[in-house]
This record gives sequence, structure tokens and C-alpha cells, in this order.
Amino acid sequence: MTTRTATRFRPFGTTIFATMTRLANEHNAVNLSQGFPDFDGPDFVKRAATEAMDAGHNQYARFAGEIPLVEQLAAGFADRTGIPADPITDITITSGCTEAIAATFLGLINPGDEVILFEPFYDSYQAAVAMAGATPKFVRLTPTDGRFTFDPAELANAFTSKTRAILINTPHNPTGTVFTIEELRTIADLCKDHDCLAIADEVYEELVFDRTHISIASLPGMANRTVTLSSLGKTFSLTGWKIGWAIASPELSAGVRSAHQFLTYAVPTPLQHGAVAALRDGQDYIRDLVTRYRSARDYLAEGLSGIGFEVIIPEGTYFIMAEHTEISRQLGTSNDIELSRKLITDFGVASIPPSVFCTTPGLCANYLRFAFCKKPDTLTEAVHRLRAIRG
Repeated sequence: MTTRTATRFRPFGTTIFATMTRLANEHNAVNLSQGFPDFDGPDFVKRAATEAMDAGHNQYARFAGEIPLVEQLAAGFADRTGIPADPITDITITSGCTEAIAATFLGLINPGDEVILFEPFYDSYQAAVAMAGATPKFVRLTPTDGRFTFDPAELANAFTSKTRAILINTPHNPTGTVFTIEELRTIADLCKDHDCLAIADEVYEELVFDRTHISIASLPGMANRTVTLSSLGKTFSLTGWKIGWAIASPELSAGVRSAHQFLTYAVPTPLQHGAVAALRDGQDYIRDLVTRYRSARDYLAEGLSGIGFEVIIPEGTYFIMAEHTEISRQLGTSNDIELSRKLITDFGVASIPPSVFCTTPGLCANYLRFAFCKKPDTLTEAVHRLRAIRG
């Protein structure tokens, strides 16, 4: 049958996360591919959502977000960045950060504009560029001194008279890089020089181990040209709630909202009230989670290294990039896609092949991405199964 899929979506197919999770389920594999915890979020947050339902908060929410939630976010954003945010005009609640990304592109980017993406990139970025009718320009993140970073000259060359925006993801999925103040200043200076926007995906903002997360909006001259995006799911282990947000000046927020109102209009009312409790009372949970994830990171990194992977220790997020040249030589595979499938079918462990997040041929093809947002028993079983590679 002839495909009827719109041309703009034909290059993307089914997301790699769905594909690898399906294969993991088919082969009863330990799923270290898709980045969701295999444990639940805090009880006090779930109780707050239940209480909101019982109290009658079950109809459409205010389309830009329930007032208690946007007020809580405004206060937190001001504390973290020093930037005052008007909860009524500057904050838009979305269906997860994925919708925030799409709404930002649809509301602020015009057909023919150019948007700079760092690669490897989260897979929805390129699709959002396509939805907006824009053209992506790619800048590579490559390993340097044990972390992934960009070449400032390559980044500068990516900017043209058509550049409308650059998308910055820090902490970065999949590499685990947390951009330094020097890296952010380089980006900010180019944004100001070329009068373009910064779209900052900060969903892993709390999951930082070895650096301090800095919002690019807090840098001089960036507050009114940055859209800061984040969500509840990664910080509070509630990825299924899909509570995200976009924070920007009234002028930029108006563009985001022009798209948001026709994408989802509003997101679940009782879950927004649960999110208020999380953001208001969740600091102890966050500290404990970061401690837990640091231990998980170190355990999985040691286990993968012992098997023969060359591990890049992530500065943030809950993903590890592991170089697999020696493993592929042993198993007779030639790239990350072949190896990731073999690890599922032959060893019962699912990962993500990060070359699917790249347009540059071969970039990241010698790595696999493993998620460590899992119970200790899950990680122990995964390492146990992978040790069979050594025979």
C-alpha cells in the first residue's frame, strides 16, 4: 500500500524508544533503553493528585496552567536564575517537555528559518524542526577529555543570516554533558551577535552529579531571548504524568501559547495540583534521588568497564555512553544498531544505539546508551547478563 504519511514525517518512522522497548519485551530483556524508572514516584505527590480529584479538580484546567502551579514555578525559577517570572504571562504548562518543544517550534519558528541542533540530539528535536517547516543545522558533540563538547569554531560557522534559534539541552541526553559557564557564554554571545533565540531543554536540571547546572537564560542579555523548557517526570520519577512547562518573556510565551492551545489546550487538572506538592515539598526527595542515581551510575559504569566497554562518566542525566569497539570485535558486529539488537537477542539487555540521534554518518556509532534510572536489582541483573559476553 502506498504510504499516506505526510512528507515531513516520513524520514522519522517509529521512535527508537518504542522500537527498543518492544524488542526488550519480546525477548524478556532487562530494559536499560528507554529512560523511565522502574520504580514509582513519591507517595505524597500521588496523594496530592488524588486529593485534588476528590476535591473536584476534574474539569478543564486553565489553558496556560493552574494558578497554584504556575505560581510555584515562577518562584522556583526566580530563586534558581535570579530572573523574575510573571506566573500569568510567562509560564505555560504543557503535556510534558515534548509538547513544550513542539509548541515552541510551531509558535516561534517560521518556514525557511534555520535552527541549530547539537548532535547527538533527542529524537523529537528534528521532528519539531520539520513540523515548523524550518531547516536544521547540526553541530557535533564529540568526546574531549572524558566528556562530550562542541568545537566553538564549528558552532560559530553554523550561524547564518537565516538562523532563528539554537536548541540547547543541558544536562544533555544522551551524552550526560552538563554545559559549563564558558560553553554557555559562547552560545549566548553567538545568540546575541546573530539576534536569535535560545531554546533550552532542561528536563534533567536536578539530576546533576559533577557540575552545577546553569540556565542560559540567567546569562547577561539572554532572559528575553530564551525559552526555558522542563518537566516534572525526570525529577520526580513520574514520567507518565506528562507535566511540562515553558518559561519565557510575555512576547515569546504568546508564540508558545498560540500553538499550545491547538495542540493539547490544557493538561490534566488533578496532576497539576499534584505537581504543586512535588515542587513545593520535594527537595528531600530530589536529594535522595540524586544520591541514589549517583550510586547507580557508578555501579553500572564499573560493571560495563569490567565487561570491556570504555565508559564516559556522565556529569548529569541518568544515561551512560559506553564505547563498544572491543565488544563489537568480540561479537562480530560493526555498529551500534547491530550490537544493540544482539545484546537484546543473545544476552537479554536492551540499550539505545545513539547513532539514530545523529545525521553525521558514523557519529556515535561506536557507543551505546544505557539508562541507570532503575532499581539496584535491575542493574545487577543487567550486569550479570552482560558478563556472559566475556564467555
